[in-house]
Amino acid sequence: MKPGYITLARRQSNNQWSGCIAAQPALKKFQVQKSAGKVLASIFWDQDGILLIDYLPKGQTINTEYYSSLLVQLKDILKEKRRAKVTKGVLFLHNNVPAHRALATRKKLAYLGFQCLDHPPYSPDLAPSDYHLFPGLKKQLKGRHFSSDAEVIAAAETLLDGQPSEFFF
Repeated sequence: MKPGYITLARRQSNNQWSGCIAAQPALKKFQVQKSAGKVLASIFWDQDGILLIDYLPKGQTINTEYYSSLLVQLKDILKEKRRAKVTKGVLFLHNNVPAHRALATRKKLAYLGFQCLDHPPYSPDLAPSDYHLFPGLKKQLKGRHFSSDAEVIAAAETLLDGQPSEFFF
């Protein structure tokens, strides 16, 4: 008696293997619901709270020119909200992405009077946005479904506005 071989057939409809074990139930296919997409927010904040939130328009990237324009907006907001701090000087911390390291950005920071702090790699003490602000925001928004970018933005701003002052300190 020759040994027999079983050829497994592949169903193209759901890309699952079948044929040799009839007792296995078929895998369920879930309908994927279209998400609202992604919203990129640049958030500038200090120990007293949020200063500026900018939402990047669809199809655009943050380059040196865009980031420099945000820095000018930030300087104007600091003059309005934190006049005493601006006169004492602003220590500015941002991460090491190319738009932040570019020569034009460094010149703009110097022109605006911001003293830029070096960002050491892997330093949770000096990266409060990466280790404190954004993870908490993502955790609170996780599992919620939004039908538009405007809903995501409103929910994020509501959560940030509802934080006590100790959260930012």
